[in-house]
Amino acid sequence: MKILVISDIHANYTALEAVLDAAGEVDATWCLGDLVGYGPDPNECVERVRKLPHLTCVKGNHDEAVVNSKNIDKFNDEAEQSIRFTVNRLTPENLAFLKKQREKIVTQTMTMAHGSPRSPLWEYLVEPFVAMMNFSYFNTQLAFVGHSHLPISFHMEANGDKIIRTIAEGNLELPIPGRAILNPGSVGQPRDRDPRASYGIFDPEESIWRIFRVEYDIRAVQQRIYEAGLPEREALRLTDGW
Repeated sequence: MKILVISDIHANYTALEAVLDAAGEVDATWCLGDLVGYGPDPNECVERVRKLPHLTCVKGNHDEAVVNSKNIDKFNDEAEQSIRFTVNRLTPENLAFLKKQREKIVTQTMTMAHGSPRSPLWEYLVEPFVAMMNFSYFNTQLAFVGHSHLPISFHMEANGDKIIRTIAEGNLELPIPGRAILNPGSVGQPRDRDPRASYGIFDPEESIWRIFRVEYDIRAVQQRIYEAGLPEREALRLTDGW
């Protein structure tokens, strides 16, 4: 079985299309939120994602800000400008899609949240001690999160005393023998100094987690950012992967 796991698309349609093309045929797609924000293509990205077959999706903090205009003061000025741009651009259908998404989804085998199991919208899972605390906030074997824009995983050792952190550098394949928190990185705005779009493929039958990177036409996205009047920094950071 092949499950595509994506997060933090951030209205970057070119990167999203590159990821979907590279992933090929999959059995399901899990989207970990922040379909919008920062980028120039909010409608295109939401429409593309919501039409994916066998989709499971949660809401990110940017999605929530666009839907409810809540907590906008938590964002920096550039992010706030992007949110207001998105509010003015989204169609009613795409806004309704974002609005109906839940902050956290729990099944028999996995937990999904944008930020963390403990704080689904806002908490960043980057440090092992924060991840360790979060293991007590979900009972499933696996949790899938985004938000940090980093392709990072946290594995709990069998005795529960230690967390092993792995940050993918390029493509990566990891067996998942026990409990873990897995982040596929960002499709539309990577922040690990690698500008290529990042995504994950999960094989639940083999318990294998794979990270892949794919190049896309960054200059085309940057041009659309400039044309939309969005902050220049949101264009420049795509080149740097930060």
